[in-house]
Amino acid sequence: MEKKILRNWSSIDTRLDNIERKVRILDREPQFFNNVPLPSWIELSIVDACNRACSFCPRKDESIAPNTYHQMSMSLIEKLCADFKKINFEGAFCLSGYGEPTLNKNIYEITYKLSILGAVELITNGDTLKPSDIKKHYDSNLSKLIISLYDGEHQIEKFKQMTKESGVPDDFVILRNTWYDDKENFGLLLTNRAGTIDVGKQTKYHEDGSCYYPSYTSVIEWNGDIFLCCHDWQRRIAMGNVMQKDFFEIWNSGIYNKYRKSLLCGDRDKKPCLDCNANGKVHGFKHADAWKKTFKM
Repeated sequence: MEKKILRNWSSIDTRLDNIERKVRILDREPQFFNNVPLPSWIELSIVDACNRACSFCPRKDESIAPNTYHQMSMSLIEKLCADFKKINFEGAFCLSGYGEPTLNKNIYEITYKLSILGAVELITNGDTLKPSDIKKHYDSNLSKLIISLYDGEHQIEKFKQMTKESGVPDDFVILRNTWYDDKENFGLLLTNRAGTIDVGKQTKYHEDGSCYYPSYTSVIEWNGDIFLCCHDWQRRIAMGNVMQKDFFEIWNSGIYNKYRKSLLCGDRDKKPCLDCNANGKVHGFKHADAWKKTFKM
């Protein structure tokens, strides 16, 4: 019997859907605090481990990204929440980062704490999920549960059935097909992760080299270190640590602004940006314009 291919499940359609879904958050007018543009998207890497080692992910190489199994503590989450309350943060959070977030034992409590401040999305490979887990995620006030399907089209029906059994609304769970091979970039916006991997049909960054990531987002590691964006898998240069300083102080720090201004000018002359081939202009153009005005560029 000929295999049935479902419509609207092409790798390109999935990437475009993912971009469109974020537009309302990442491309809105930026929020300000003390005349400084604030981020609208905070990515938290709440566990430094993954149960998979995908060929397009730095986790495949233990010398680069070994599984340490360190987990973000609730005390750090409490500190973050306090910092974001001080600046009246109105953005969103994403639990993803450099590991599989469902491996953090406090995942539901973390979600609930953050949800008081803004929308929370979780990106998972789905391996740990049962219908009861999906319901727990929904009850913890998670906004969207995004499941990356790495194994094949058969996973669609599997997770649709689990969603039905869990009793949550259908639109709570988003299935993202990433089972393609390297010829289709695995269904991802594939990059070299700031010079960390070389797989698939990668493309160079935008022709002028400018990047908006530091204008609208930041990544917070399990231990509180803040990095420019999710592409810096080797985590070479931290902007600061939220257990030592308030988030806003780091966000508006000299080193952060040095990178931010250089990237707005198209200068990728410092690591990790020097080796990065990501197109940093997919989102955040309004935030970038706000920073340009702040810097009087």
